Amino acid sequence: MSVTLADYRAAVRTPGAALPVAGSALGRLPIAMYGLAVLLYVQRTTGSFASAGLVSAGILVGMSVGAVAQGRIMDRRGPAVLLLVVAALFATTSALLLVLIATDRPVGVLVAAAALSGAAMPALPGASRSLWTALLPPGPRREAGYGYEAISLEVFFILGPAVAAFLVTAPWPGTGAVVAIAAMVVGTVVFACSPAVRAVRGSVRAGRRSLLGVLSRPGLRIVALASLGFGVVIGSVEVGVPAVTAAAGSAALGGMLLSAWSVTSVLGGIGYAARPWPRPLHLRLPVLLVGFALVVGGMAAAAATGSVLVTALVMLLAGALITPQTTAHSVAIDVVVDERSGTEAFGWVVTAATVGIAAGQSLAGVVVEAVGPQAAFLVGGAGGVLLAAVVWLGKAAVRAEPAEVSERLAGSPAAP
Repeated sequence: MSVTLADYRAAVRTPGAALPVAGSALGRLPIAMYGLAVLLYVQRTTGSFASAGLVSAGILVGMSVGAVAQGRIMDRRGPAVLLLVVAALFATTSALLLVLIATDRPVGVLVAAAALSGAAMPALPGASRSLWTALLPPGPRREAGYGYEAISLEVFFILGPAVAAFLVTAPWPGTGAVVAIAAMVVGTVVFACSPAVRAVRGSVRAGRRSLLGVLSRPGLRIVALASLGFGVVIGSVEVGVPAVTAAAGSAALGGMLLSAWSVTSVLGGIGYAARPWPRPLHLRLPVLLVGFALVVGGMAAAAATGSVLVTALVMLLAGALITPQTTAHSVAIDVVVDERSGTEAFGWVVTAATVGIAAGQSLAGVVVEAVGPQAAFLVGGAGGVLLAAVVWLGKAAVRAEPAEVSERLAGSPAAP
């Protein structure tokens, strides 16, 4: 199924979409900004990057748990009330964290407070993604809505860290964290109070369920593994590129290149949506992941030349495969789970990507110290290829019955 620019325009102009789209845009800007802003604040206050990293990791762990838990509740009860409650909790726990940082509390206390703050962070991406299932019927426009979600997140991942890095130079280094908290709370309230969101009612019956919830479904586990592999590759690049530029004498250039990487991701996502390949979704997941991993692995050869320019060119090529993957993950959720469980399912996929990024960054950091910058790309590429192979072996779990796939993804009868 191809998606055109007209489909994107029609999706965001759908009656009832304007206010939640605006609210989610404001509320999601701090997703990539908040953790970095807190990290920089802790580093400025304590003088320790190690302590700052632990506190930032606490936020990450909390976010991973909170996204799944909130998604499960939203599927049962609807998003509006829950989002307002967690917005208030997030404001409270985040303010507490900032006070503890300012009063120079022990690192263990800061990490615990950071985890609480992360868990209370509103699961706005999942709620926003699920809203498209309520506003649009299956077909190109709904997939365009999912594409918009992936693209907008990429844009915010460019702007958020840049804003955080700029605001840390303010007279008070916690300014960036305060701005992130305020934007997330205000954006969440606007989104939750919009008529379209208030009209959504939960439809999953409460009852006895496993701890894993919808992750117990084989198809979702395969999608989560694809997201995990995606995260591993991303994490390795986020460490490897700054290491390459630092070795070349310009640490700041690494951040610029990663921002440019996100730009090519957006452009690649729009182009890929017009002519997606492979056409079958269950093949698309492993093929896109292995292609991404192989190109990133090729960055090791580019880095070995000692040329930052050559490395950057290969990296930009890899970036064109980012948004196609995140869009495919989102679309696959409609196939592997009932749409009434979509918010929780998306929370698991986001959690898998988050864990993958953390693992990729950690492994890449170790090999960069031991071998050199180019080894980071080999680790990420190898991890991505390995997980792509696992996804390939389980790809049948992502393929629904032909008629069902056609109805969900194309809105038309399938060919016999």
